[in-house]
Amino acid sequence: MGHLTYLGLLVGCLVITAPLELLLGVRVYARWRRLLLAVLPAFVVFVGWVLYAIAAGHWDYSDRLTLGVRLPGGIPVEEVLFFLVVPVCAVLALEAVRKVTGWDAGYPASMDEPAEPDPADGRVGR
Repeated sequence: MGHLTYLGLLVGCLVITAPLELLLGVRVYARWRRLLLAVLPAFVVFVGWVLYAIAAGHWDYSDRLTLGVRLPGGIPVEEVLFFLVVPVCAVLALEAVRKVTGWDAGYPASMDEPAEPDPADGRVGR
């Protein structure tokens, strides 16, 4: 079971946050372009950082706790998935909070929804 530890944690994150999409209807997966814009920049930066750290010998990953499948540069497949799964789960959690509380922080819930000025405080809101 040890070699499934890292992968199991990632699956657990997805299982815990998936109901937010289904039960609250936050539409994170339905707005996949917006999700990509949120996740892709950090993914590129952090995968690059990890590849550099592996090449420089700063860190490595235990084959005992991972599947042992390494992608080019020696990065475990689970580490690449980590930089996709965790941000997606974070976006799901943020959108769930926005949905439940009505909080919009001055941003529209969708890039398709035009922002309109709020005459009460001059901020942009819905």
